[in-house]
Amino acid sequence: MKGIIIGANGQDGYYLSQLLKQQHVEVVGVSPSGNFLRTDITNINQVEHLIKSNQPHYIFHLAANSTTEHAALFDNHAVIATGTLNILEAVRKYSTQSRVFICGSGLQFKKSEKPIKETDEFEARDGYSISRIQSVYAARYFRTLGIRAYVGYLFNHESPERSERHISKKISEAAKRIAAGSSETLEIGDISVVKEYGFAGDIVQGMWKLVNQETTFEANISTGEGHSIEEWLHLCFSLVKKDWKDHVVIQQNFTAEYKKLVSDPALIFSLGWRPQVSFENLGKIMVS
Repeated sequence: MKGIIIGANGQDGYYLSQLLKQQHVEVVGVSPSGNFLRTDITNINQVEHLIKSNQPHYIFHLAANSTTEHAALFDNHAVIATGTLNILEAVRKYSTQSRVFICGSGLQFKKSEKPIKETDEFEARDGYSISRIQSVYAARYFRTLGIRAYVGYLFNHESPERSERHISKKISEAAKRIAAGSSETLEIGDISVVKEYGFAGDIVQGMWKLVNQETTFEANISTGEGHSIEEWLHLCFSLVKKDWKDHVVIQQNFTAEYKKLVSDPALIFSLGWRPQVSFENLGKIMVS
């Protein structure tokens, strides 16, 4: 069996590649960086060649510019929305046996203080959400054409493979440097924001569980457990025996994208998947 990972150079691609190899699936990685194929997923001809020539059993579309900034509007539309359409149409034409996994995001749902369910209303509040929403509707349409198109709604998850432009990694790396003698001060916005802290290695296990279902095609792949950024600060700095309050400056007049983003993962739990790495153990992994 073959599995194509589009976006193989990201943290999810890294752990998913390891998982597929353990499942005896030959991995074909696609990414504009790293030692991977340079297939342009915004180009239908290149995507058709990729899928027709490999006849994969699995395709995972993980590629995205993971920012909600308006400046990334067209980049995200091309990679997420157009990329999804290209993949699904190429599968329809040349590889109907393929199972296609499309990433969704907790950010594409309407803001709510309650745990978000897969059936909750979408809200296109930024360019990133627009692209994610369009890709979900594309998957639903192609399912009516007989294509096994799955959507996994992902909430915040971390790993040492995460880039430091993400706040959780920024905090854990700063804690390590300060423990090693750095005198830096870390500036952070709203530390009351509550989100999930899953481990990427667990999340890809959930992707694998979902894409091997026969009747369930959309699910939150998430922990359902919310923690504030302040809790993450306390955890990371306490692990290096420091008080975060001595090393952090809170930015004034900072407006967060959301105050709380937590899921209801009951559906994926009912399929037999649960995260294995706790909040505390994730902190240990990130600062070790």
